[in-house]
Amino acid sequence: MITSIRGAWERFSIKRPTVAQFIMFFILSNGVTVLQLALMPIFRAIFNSTSLIDITFQIWPVGSNTDGSQYYIFDYPAGELPAGGGGLAYFLAVQITIAIAQVINFFAQRNITFKANNSVAKAAFWYVIAYILITIGAAAAQGLYATPLYNLFIDTWGWGATGETAADVVTMIINSAIAFWIFFPIFKVIFRNDPETAADAAAGDVSADVAADESADATAEDAVAAAKGETGATESA
Repeated sequence: MITSIRGAWERFSIKRPTVAQFIMFFILSNGVTVLQLALMPIFRAIFNSTSLIDITFQIWPVGSNTDGSQYYIFDYPAGELPAGGGGLAYFLAVQITIAIAQVINFFAQRNITFKANNSVAKAAFWYVIAYILITIGAAAAQGLYATPLYNLFIDTWGWGATGETAADVVTMIINSAIAFWIFFPIFKVIFRNDPETAADAAAGDVSADVAADESADATAEDAVAAAKGETGATESA
């Protein structure tokens, strides 16, 4: 059954390569999102137990909030959410979680979804550039919804610690959704499958196989010759 499913998938991939890539991209991206959902509360718990939560992290002021206060791209006032902004502890929890997930995502998408054979270094360079830009965009958006979201789950609905975890999950899902729709077209550009490179690799594999066969034949011939020599020496004796 597995063989038939694999065969059907391979035929579909040949017939509809972009659609097949998007389906695999969707599956892997959701797997990475699940990983983020698992890691985020862990890192938050670790950093919230340190003095980092009392350190304000606010950079890149842009415009103003609706109440006239300064708006920051990265806006993490000191103190626990929802009263504060999570401080440097929340910033690190979010960014480390996303960074780990994206490193895994890079290699999974490159090797499984797009089966790329172009330069890893060049693809990684453009991936990092895209990651930085998307992170900045997601952080700017998070400044609009994070505090109201935590207020809703923790205070308005009265969920307490459960509400905090639920807000973590929703925040990470929003970040993942932003990255999901932006990364696919970027991956189509930076992950390439060069037929010439693939052909050269295949030729190299064939050459290696031929060389291995020739070496094995030579070893067998030497063994036969040695055996004959021993036989001849025995008869002479």
